[in-house]
Amino acid sequence: MENWWFLLLEFAIALTLIFMSARQPFPGPSKRYGNILLVIALMLLIGETGPRPTSVQVHLFVLLAYGALGLVRGVHNMLVTRDEVIVAPFAGILFSVSATAIMADQWESLTVFEEYAAFATIVLIGGCETWLVFRGLLIGRLPLAWSKAGLVALERGQVSGPHGALECFEKSWDLEEEHLNPMAWLALERIHTFLENKSEAAYWRKRLAESGGEEAVAEEWIEAIESALLKLRPSNEEE
Repeated sequence: MENWWFLLLEFAIALTLIFMSARQPFPGPSKRYGNILLVIALMLLIGETGPRPTSVQVHLFVLLAYGALGLVRGVHNMLVTRDEVIVAPFAGILFSVSATAIMADQWESLTVFEEYAAFATIVLIGGCETWLVFRGLLIGRLPLAWSKAGLVALERGQVSGPHGALECFEKSWDLEEEHLNPMAWLALERIHTFLENKSEAAYWRKRLAESGGEEAVAEEWIEAIESALLKLRPSNEEE
């Protein structure tokens, strides 16, 4: 019966990661992590149907190893590259549940000192996981990543639609990192001017002026936006 609870956890986290990946600036890391976890869960499910069902220990050690790998990569994505914020919290759930279950399974064979050490470890793991959930899922805003994603989409010619340049730049503002806001306002003003949306362009031009104008934006950023739009112009003119 315990195996089915772990299978349910694996499928739930895998599907949640795949679903939530669309809300990240760069959905690739979380989607890949969720897809691999889904494959692992399917393989373990197949193992349950065999003449010798997979033991609980197999689930625990697989989740412990895969959760640890996800934590290393997820924390790097969250704090260093700042591309996404959901792999670390969900990988932490896998790691926390499996590590706690392994220690609980061996509890009766532990000495008094080892019991105190195991309890302290469980408390530490729980505290770190709480921080990951708070930092990633509750306050995880990625204005710089959305700006990078917007520029990538613009260079690919994807102006509108899901994960298009307009959607990305509209999400790339932040009250705590106001120095990034003019970058988004300028990009939106240039794109709407390119699309001949005069009212929208005027609105974002006003927002840009309120944030310091073009002087508040690095020349390299302006050149990158205008260069990407210039690449789109010939194809538009042919149409």
